[in-house]
Amino acid sequence: MKQKERTLFVSDLDGTLLGEDSQLSRLTVETLNRVIGELGGLFTVATARTPATVVPLMQEVDCRLPFIVIGGSAMWDPTSGRFEHTRGIDAMTVEAVADVFGRHGVHPFIYRRHGESMLHTHHYGPLSAQEERFVNERRHLPLKKFYLNDPDYRHSDDEALLIFSMNKFAVLEAIASDLRASVSTCSVMVYHDIFDEREGYLEIFRAGTSKAGAIGELAREIGAERVVVFGDNSNDIAMMRAADYSVAVANAFDEVKAIASEVIGANSEDSVARWIERAVKRQET
Repeated sequence: MKQKERTLFVSDLDGTLLGEDSQLSRLTVETLNRVIGELGGLFTVATARTPATVVPLMQEVDCRLPFIVIGGSAMWDPTSGRFEHTRGIDAMTVEAVADVFGRHGVHPFIYRRHGESMLHTHHYGPLSAQEERFVNERRHLPLKKFYLNDPDYRHSDDEALLIFSMNKFAVLEAIASDLRASVSTCSVMVYHDIFDEREGYLEIFRAGTSKAGAIGELAREIGAERVVVFGDNSNDIAMMRAADYSVAVANAFDEVKAIASEVIGANSEDSVARWIERAVKRQET
């Protein structure tokens, strides 16, 4: 790695920086704080999660850079507690996407930015057991509010940032294929659950939106000369291909490890934080 080069380190959360309990370990928190505070390293996260769950997860890390959230649809300033650089989905695209879901008998969640810091999440129809658990785990978070059984859930004056569904992977893959064939004004991402490959997630953004694009935008803003990213799942592949150097954790899916510049230890071993600290120390020598 080139010495004294301004390097931006960006990590995915689930399955990568987070441990098997979906939390940051004490060792990872302490290591990242040394990297940022003592060594002056440039670090942030890029995740499909929203600020409602990212902020509590990252609260002990002294991050000075924006978090890339909602799959690249927005950045979140941890200092001001506000959204930055949002990329909204236009109303006609929301309608078209909802129509495709309807043809498959599925009702998605529609995430909308409300004001500078809130997300309003709209859904219509019965919730599956999986969706109900998802809602119950998040309904009391301060940065998110759910609107369930909203018959007019497609329409709002608030900016839509994400259309999201969880289901069997095969069901979501069929919807994704239909969307790619019929709605050109959106980006579609479908990927497996990291704990059960039979389950999956489907995310729809404004066309051209990606974690890779948001990382590039942030790198230009802060004057980073090099970008190193860490990931585990198929929704990380685009950012790994766009980065100067990409690192997969040992528990990553095979297709992710195949395109990575390097494969390191598992997420359960604090591997990402350890790797970053070693890399930043090498730059200092």
